Amino acid sequence: MCETIPEGCDCPDSVEALRRQIHLQVDHLLTYCESCQEPFFQFEKQLFGLMRVLGCLCVCLFLLARHRRLDLKTWLADFRVVDTWVPRQLKTNYGTIRYGRAYLARRSGRGGFHPLDAVLGLTRDTFSPWVISLATRLTTRLSFQTAKMVVTAFWGWSPSTEALEDLVLGLARGADSYMASSPPFPEEDGDILVIEVDGKAAPMARPTELERRRGPRRHGPSCQCGCQRHRGRARRQRRGPKKRRKKWAQDKNGRSATLVVMYTLRRGADGLLHGPINKRIWGSFAPRKVMLHWARAEATRRGFPAGTTKQVLILMDGEKCLALTLKKLFPQAVLTLDIRHVEEKLWLVGQAFYPESSQELAAWVEDLRTLLYTQGGTALVEALRERLALVPLHGPGTWKKRRGLSKFIAYVQVRVEMMKYPERLAEDMPIATGVVEGAVRHVIGQRLDCGGMRWVVGKAEAMLRLRCVEVNGLWDHFFEWSQQQWHEHLQRAEAILIRTEKAIPLEEAA
Repeated sequence: MCETIPEGCDCPDSVEALRRQIHLQVDHLLTYCESCQEPFFQFEKQLFGLMRVLGCLCVCLFLLARHRRLDLKTWLADFRVVDTWVPRQLKTNYGTIRYGRAYLARRSGRGGFHPLDAVLGLTRDTFSPWVISLATRLTTRLSFQTAKMVVTAFWGWSPSTEALEDLVLGLARGADSYMASSPPFPEEDGDILVIEVDGKAAPMARPTELERRRGPRRHGPSCQCGCQRHRGRARRQRRGPKKRRKKWAQDKNGRSATLVVMYTLRRGADGLLHGPINKRIWGSFAPRKVMLHWARAEATRRGFPAGTTKQVLILMDGEKCLALTLKKLFPQAVLTLDIRHVEEKLWLVGQAFYPESSQELAAWVEDLRTLLYTQGGTALVEALRERLALVPLHGPGTWKKRRGLSKFIAYVQVRVEMMKYPERLAEDMPIATGVVEGAVRHVIGQRLDCGGMRWVVGKAEAMLRLRCVEVNGLWDHFFEWSQQQWHEHLQRAEAILIRTEKAIPLEEAA
């Protein structure tokens, strides 16, 4: 049996002493492997612990060697040496280590910095960059508690859930600037730009719930044994019976986030459009105009400015205000109404004529759907008007039929220009928003709209930003970009702390 992992590994002030510790640890590790008589499961667990100790010692050797090679004369013009060995605790993926470094103070004014941390890009968060990157990346896929469990399973320790939340809030502050800088694409863009817009609401905590969470804990009387079952029973008795919820009541208290998916298509030698190429997803809980202006700026960066002669196709739902704003931002674009929205309305209107799930209803919808695909929105309006003329003015059920048809005709009539589906199909263009609807379910639904979740808007915004970066496959590049930003501030002797408890303020629409 090997010894247990120490709580912290102290870095000595001598490279020679540290090298001796490493050699002793390697010898101990090899001896354990040769003499171990335990089953493989126990052997593997103990070997992992020994490797963690060795990893901590190697990290200490790296830090000590860099400290010894550091030339403080570079900063002595503006700073003075206060202490040459100030201890600090750093949590790495191998475990917690303690090392020392010099501290310099300004010759004029207040404040100072640690030059070794500035050179190595270490912030004041007490976590190594690799820990920050991997732990926050996991939170974009898993809940904070689950991410902590996964990190603990692999490393033997993990940042607390509070630290993970604060790291997400701090790291996400630079995500919008990063996306605005147009990260590099792995390949050249296509000839036709496609933009799809949709939204989804995430559940938000009400003020009363936030007050209950942040207020002092109430400890009432319970049974003598103090078991969880009786504590819960006493709490329910103090609270009283819950108010019964109405069947139609919506307790989600959701706030809608707008998601924009942008990609290009390239026409091949077979005459068909191939893609999607360089798909990018970005979303925000800010007003919808903010996201539409991001789409405009992103399209310009991709070579599709406002006055471009290239083809731009925008797929959207039937919201009129959204269509007007997009038309102003993309004057040359072709706006297309998602054909699935039209089909859903056909089914709803048809239920006034035929029973739900009946063959007659399916045949009625199929006839109009075929007409929509082959002749477009204008032909659909004419066919619906003919059917409306056949409905009697009076009689049982006629009001519901006439009202449904009239409302649907009015809906289609003002959107006929967006329903030229035969032309789009002839050009092999997409006519449905399946890409963005799948992105909405994946990006927002699977992380922000899970059972029991209640978000604060600014914290949900931070998670949405980081999740978009991760889904786009840009996490490593984004973290390197962030490291470069922090490194520039550290070189100017500025104190950098990534973690923060402040939620991200939403951008206001211009």
